[in-house]
Amino acid sequence: MMTQKQLKPNARHIARIWAMQALFKMPYVDSLSAAEVIPEFLAEESGYTPGGDVALFRELVQGVITHKEAVDGLLVGHVDRPLADLTPVELAVLRIAVFELCYRPSVPYRVVINEALELTKAFGATDGHRYVNGVLDVIAAEVRAVEVAARAVKK
Repeated sequence: MMTQKQLKPNARHIARIWAMQALFKMPYVDSLSAAEVIPEFLAEESGYTPGGDVALFRELVQGVITHKEAVDGLLVGHVDRPLADLTPVELAVLRIAVFELCYRPSVPYRVVINEALELTKAFGATDGHRYVNGVLDVIAAEVRAVEVAARAVKK
């Protein structure tokens, strides 16, 4: 039996799906701007999965594009290959998650990681979620050290 969550994803999850889909082409187009990506995506693509949080979608896409250099710099230090060798899904999901870990401290790190894993399981390669999980666990421990340590104490 499917749970309610499996039947209908929430608006924030849909916003992350949209952001991943909108950012999917970033590796192929260096000059992407949020001013181009956001309205184009909302006009063409968002109808496929309706019900997303448009404000969160905008924040994620704008944030990843604005902070791309910092996000990618952090990723480069924690992945085992050049970013260009990651699948576009893994790269988009990792960029969104790293942006959230660094710039959206109100979102618990476990939520960020769980959302990234769900996206990778749904849209990525067969075992891509394992790779994404390993990378994000290490980055979360670095950028959210106090939060990660507090969770470890509770266990």
